[in-house]
This record gives sequence, C-alpha cells and structure tokens, in this order.
Amino acid sequence: MRKRETQVNLLEDQDATDDPRFVTALARGLGVMRAFKRGDRMLGNQELAERTGLAKSTISRLTYTLSKLGYLEYSSSSGQYSLSASVLALGFSALGSLAIRDVARPLMQELADQVGASVALGTPDQRTMIYVEECRGSSPLRLGIEIGSHIKMATSSMGRAYLAGLDEPVRARIVDQLCAHEADPDAIRSGIAIAVTEFAEKGFVRSIGEWKQEVNSVGVPILLHGSRPFALNCGGSSLSLKTDDLDEIGMRLLNVARRIARILGAD
Repeated sequence: MRKRETQVNLLEDQDATDDPRFVTALARGLGVMRAFKRGDRMLGNQELAERTGLAKSTISRLTYTLSKLGYLEYSSSSGQYSLSASVLALGFSALGSLAIRDVARPLMQELADQVGASVALGTPDQRTMIYVEECRGSSPLRLGIEIGSHIKMATSSMGRAYLAGLDEPVRARIVDQLCAHEADPDAIRSGIAIAVTEFAEKGFVRSIGEWKQEVNSVGVPILLHGSRPFALNCGGSSLSLKTDDLDEIGMRLLNVARRIARILGAD
C-alpha cells in the first residue's frame, strides 16, 4: 500500500545508516512537529501517527513530552494538540538568520515589479521546497503561496531547479526518494530529466502546468559554496504568465540568482 502523501517519514534514511551518533528519539520528536502543515489548527495522536508512520503509543509519549516542554499545546476538550508560540519563535529565529533573504529581497521585488508576477526564494525540506521569501508583482491573480508554504519538489520549477543544480549522484538519490512516493514515477523521472537538460542548455528550468495545471513558472538554483541550497522561481497563472514569455523571464531570473551569489561572495 502506498504511503500517504502527507507522511513525514523523517527516519527513512537515518535508520538505514545505523549511525550510533543519530538520536532516534529526537528525530521522532521533531518529526511530530513537522507533521503539522499549513492550515492545520489541531491534530490528534491518531492523525499524527498516520502522518509520521509511528505507532500511536509512541506518538502519545512524544506529544506528552513536547507539550510539557512547551512546544505543543493540548486541548482537554478535543483531545488534540496544536503548535505553540515557542515553535513559531524558532521559525522566526531561523528566518532571521538567513542573510540571503536580506540580499535577495530587493532584487526579487524588482523582478516581480517588472514582470507583474510572484518571485519566491525557497530551500529544500524533505520532498518539498519551503518558501523563505516571496515578493509579489502587480498581477491581481495570486497563487496563494506565502512564506512558510511548501510546494512539491518533483513538479515545481523551484524544486526542479534545485535538483538540476546538484551533482548527478546526489540528484539520483533524491529522485529515487521522490519517485518512491509518486503514483507515476516514470513521469516524474522524465520531467526532472527534461529539466536537467534545459538547465544545462539555458541555465533555468520551466514547469508548464505540471505543478498545478493553471500555473506556469520558471526556476533557477542559487549556487552558493558551503551553504545550504536555495532556488528562485517566478510563477503565475497561465492566463497572465504565457508560455512564450518564460524564456525571457528565465534569463532575468538567472541574472537575479547570479547577482545574489555575487553579493554573497560565491563568484
């Protein structure tokens, strides 16, 4: 039976390595907090067990501990948990430590104003890309994606740009993991392979109605030495962001990525 798309499965790679330095209990606790998605107000132990793949008895101990530490809040009336303000504070601290956001924001906004579409900065988070900055253009058609939102790595231009910028052995391993959770892995591999070729030829990748049918976008990786990986995308409704415009926007986005890398000393 295929696992649910929302499952966290934080321990897939770590358990296989049998690394004695790896603290499984800590990983499971973090996995519980990661199981909360945007829009989730409260979750019960049963749903958390389904999302993480952990036994309900294990989840019960983890949620009890996390609530005692102040990272989860328990509602006695519903028997469910919600993330606390302490987790929010950790998130803001992490965002504040990303110097790339301060460098990228004015360049992203400049491009967003030029093309009238949204420009976003993201970084990989398991099988998704998470938005860490977003600038909006003048188009009245919004994608409804904000800072902290996750998009699929396998089909989005941001995710494919990140993958295309990786060394082949690393990319192959990640693609295998992505395909293990997809209903049509052959289509995923084909789409990523096309993106890798496109990146080699043009320096950017496109996603034309593949992440969402009504959305076109273009993405580029930001190649920084010795730093966590990032990628940019520029996307919008296919009604306003025409396929014929994507190559020109891709070149502009590539220029933004290069300027960011140069300012941060990667060139």
